[in-house]
Amino acid sequence: MCEHTHTPSSSCSPTLTLHPQQKRDTAFPKSPIAMAPSSKLITTTLPLFLTLLAALTSSTPHVVTAGDNHDGDLTHIHLYVHERHGHLLVDDELRLGPDRRSSPLVGRYQGVFFGTSLEVGAGYVTAITLVFTAGEHAGSTLSVQGPVLGFTGTIERAVVGGTGKFRLARGYMLFKMVSKPTPETDVNEIHVFVLTHPAGKY
Repeated sequence: MCEHTHTPSSSCSPTLTLHPQQKRDTAFPKSPIAMAPSSKLITTTLPLFLTLLAALTSSTPHVVTAGDNHDGDLTHIHLYVHERHGHLLVDDELRLGPDRRSSPLVGRYQGVFFGTSLEVGAGYVTAITLVFTAGEHAGSTLSVQGPVLGFTGTIERAVVGGTGKFRLARGYMLFKMVSKPTPETDVNEIHVFVLTHPAGKY
């Protein structure tokens, strides 16, 4: 029942009594995300996460390392270096055979020798370029580097690069003296094993 007072401005209105928990819920309504079940939230966000992960993975560039095979081409080059003595700067003939008079000239064996040994005996670091001027490799080069610890037996050095058909080349070269036509000259046999990456053809 509504009780009237003597105050003219007063009005009769019903009184609503709220439980304490209802008061808190009215003052701070819950967000739709907080009210959603956890399984529904996972179902909504998981596809988005997987999509972003796939996009990042596909955009990552592939790095080619020296250990990757990638079906590279292996080339074996067998030539002879007709060497003249007495020079730290090297510019010798590359020929197909050991006889200088009858073997075709196919390139130059050019580079430098630096003495590096503090011990008794020969010790050098070499930087050599095989420059092909004729034959199937004409227009290409190979770069060879490594130490020379004496001039007896077979000397092995690394192929560290190249140009032309030998772009991105790697491999090794075996070098061995086979004859000494004059006191001032040597004939050296070389076997070069070169692996080229398919990407070097572009």
